[in-house]
Amino acid sequence: MAESGHPALRVSDLSVSFTRAHDAHGGADAVPAVRELTFEVAPGEVLGLVGESGSGKSTVGLAVLGLHDAARTRVTGSIQVGGTEIVGASEKRLCAVRGSRAAMVFQDALAALSPFHTVGAQLAEAYRLHHPGAGRAAARERASEMLERVAIPVARARDYPHQFSGGMRQRVMIAMALVNSPDLLIADEPTTALDARVQRQVLRLLDELRREHGTAVLLVTHDVGVVAEMADRMLVLRGGREVEQGPAEKLLTAASEPYTRALIGAAPTLRTEPGTRLPTVDDPDPAPAPARAPFARRDGATPARRSGREEPAGPTTVPAAGKPVPPIAEVRGLRVEFPARGPRLPGLRRPPLQAVRGISLAIAPGETLGLVGESGSGKSTTARVLAGLQRPTAGTVRFDGRDISAAARSTALRRELSREVQLVFQDPYASLNPRRTVEQIVTMPLQVHTRQGAAERRERAVWLLERVGLRAEHLGRYPHEFSGGQRQRVGIARALAVEPRLLIADEPVSALDVSVQAQVLNLLMDLREEFGLSLLFVSHDLAVVRHFCDRIAVLRGGEIVETGTRDEVFDQPSHDYTRELLAATL
Repeated sequence: MAESGHPALRVSDLSVSFTRAHDAHGGADAVPAVRELTFEVAPGEVLGLVGESGSGKSTVGLAVLGLHDAARTRVTGSIQVGGTEIVGASEKRLCAVRGSRAAMVFQDALAALSPFHTVGAQLAEAYRLHHPGAGRAAARERASEMLERVAIPVARARDYPHQFSGGMRQRVMIAMALVNSPDLLIADEPTTALDARVQRQVLRLLDELRREHGTAVLLVTHDVGVVAEMADRMLVLRGGREVEQGPAEKLLTAASEPYTRALIGAAPTLRTEPGTRLPTVDDPDPAPAPARAPFARRDGATPARRSGREEPAGPTTVPAAGKPVPPIAEVRGLRVEFPARGPRLPGLRRPPLQAVRGISLAIAPGETLGLVGESGSGKSTTARVLAGLQRPTAGTVRFDGRDISAAARSTALRRELSREVQLVFQDPYASLNPRRTVEQIVTMPLQVHTRQGAAERRERAVWLLERVGLRAEHLGRYPHEFSGGQRQRVGIARALAVEPRLLIADEPVSALDVSVQAQVLNLLMDLREEFGLSLLFVSHDLAVVRHFCDRIAVLRGGEIVETGTRDEVFDQPSHDYTRELLAATL
């Protein structure tokens, strides 16, 4: 336990720098990551450590537990956990602190847990490490107790991490962090990769455990909504330096620094005016722009609202003259199944996994349709079918009136379709060839679909980069030389190279910090108007979808449970599941 009179965590004048080799003679320079940072966390208090990628948040969290590589990291100043000095401490002393007095919950639970051991065995091992006198039975009992405490059935102690959902893995991580009742918990982006409902459950669990045991929490996050939900105080970092700190409620409503205000305003909420430009760190006070008129109003029609699996009743829009306008893309009765996983047993046939169960939806010319749902709801599978990348099990898929159901198994049809339909992926780094320059990446679609020469393609690439906020000098760089937001801009430029009519954006901003997310959303709104694009916008973030989309379709378990205009779905949801998602949105 923390020594009497000491805060759970006291950080004084903390500076952290990383050494980086820069020449053939072994010379190195120091790259500062954290600079002269001072703060405290009292027992039972939650301090939100907030900032963008590269701000030094996670560096601070790792330094508190002495987890940095001493050979490549220089840490100065003071870090005291319950009165015990961490900076310069021996490995033996650090091991005594880790787990028993301070513990960490990592962002990627699957990477943090051992894939070779059951979760019960890992919990028991963590307990026995700090209780050497405990027998196996006592350790198993403690592991079972912690699993029950985080709402996981004891029977699942025999399961391996890959057999759990993302939310359940994160609960296992919390159980492991708290198995030895530490005084301090460091939660490093604990809910970033989780859906809204699961995120709410994990935050509620952390809060309950914190209140029960008086555990202090250092909450590392870029999500202002999480801070508003959990934190007592808030510390804002930028470039490794403190911008400001104070009571969370005060900073969230009346921050004194423009950077803090921009960071808070960059994340759309359910109260943000839809379609308006979002403030960013580079542009904290964007020029006011009128909200984009609802799609139906622009085209003189009101799309019929539907619930459940009912098929679209004819064309989506009707212009003022009264002539029906056919959808640019649609699926009817779409069903997608995948072979069951697991070992095949003699005489036992496993039923296939039904990813999409007979859904129907349509996208009108110039419309942005938001496809909303939790992980496993069938959103990305539906998007891949429309892009011609996934073969449907049943149903019809049409683009511009033409049946494209066979595109996934027809190279010629897929190539033809890619001229009109392009994808922007969730992970820009994984979707860009690391061995190709930006020029090669952006001009590849032009090589496939046009007869332009190298000079014309380069000119087009420069124009596209300028459209997405990059410069000609970036043409010769490789993907690893860019930030996450810049890589997503490269992906968007590539998708727009051949001027597609339909852009499918599959979770395009979910992996980005709030300010970078705002930049990409502003960019997509600009390009949508400039190019006259139709969009399918796939997301689990309801606030982003409300801000960006004209019409919404809500998926659950591979079925559409509700569709309607933005105002209908968000102001008057008809399905209980939609109401649950809205209630869980921070």
